[in-house]
Amino acid sequence: MKKSIGVRIWRISIIAVVSFYLLMPLYAMFDFSTKQFGLGGKSRNLDSWRIIPSQPDLMIAISRSLLTALIVMALILFLIVPTAIWVHLKLPLLRRPFELLCLIPLAIPAIVIVVGIAPLYRWISINLTESPITLSGVYSMLILPYTYRSLSAALDAVDIHTLAEAARTLGASFARVIFGIIMPTIKTGIINGSFIAIALVLGEYTISNILNYKTFQVVIAQIGRANGNVAVAVSLASLLFVLFLLLLIPNKKRLGTVLDVDVK
Repeated sequence: MKKSIGVRIWRISIIAVVSFYLLMPLYAMFDFSTKQFGLGGKSRNLDSWRIIPSQPDLMIAISRSLLTALIVMALILFLIVPTAIWVHLKLPLLRRPFELLCLIPLAIPAIVIVVGIAPLYRWISINLTESPITLSGVYSMLILPYTYRSLSAALDAVDIHTLAEAARTLGASFARVIFGIIMPTIKTGIINGSFIAIALVLGEYTISNILNYKTFQVVIAQIGRANGNVAVAVSLASLLFVLFLLLLIPNKKRLGTVLDVDVK
């Protein structure tokens, strides 16, 4: 009994310390965003939060960044996920080389990536479009290490070979096996990878700034040069938005359903 009480106290202490470590910066950001700076400005108000919608570049940057995130998630769903499933099912000897290939973006600094892709994006800006949505291509490359690890863990947790063989025995095509059998089974891993994509698109600054694209973080930095309170308020709002998306990700308890796919 004494041991269980001690374990509970230890767990509560760890949770309290971690919560304090994570929540204090958020509180400091909110505190700063409500401060009045200047002579005699000691009162607090929410003016910085009220004028967020009136920032024209900010609203456009948010819409473009969200659209870019949707494109990146579509690339994850229709390109990265089927490729990972194909490698796990048909090419097991290539799993390690494929994993190393996906981890390469972690080993290359962002400034080096920019130097490499700058001529390509210069050509795209001149001949096609100057929209920041074109950054979805390089963002898809940057999220490969995180997305693949999430998908690989989900695939290793399920006996996909047995599922594939059973579905093929019942007459399902290989496309049906991937999109109708295996992908619903690893839905949590796909959602986790999609969340990582949203977080990266909304938080990336170096590449978009050097390539002179007005993305979400670039606009926040520009606002911060004129009004630090508003920039901090926007940053806190974006953090809360990403946290809200994280809470929407279903876990095993929330799912509570058994996969039942018709393979006729």
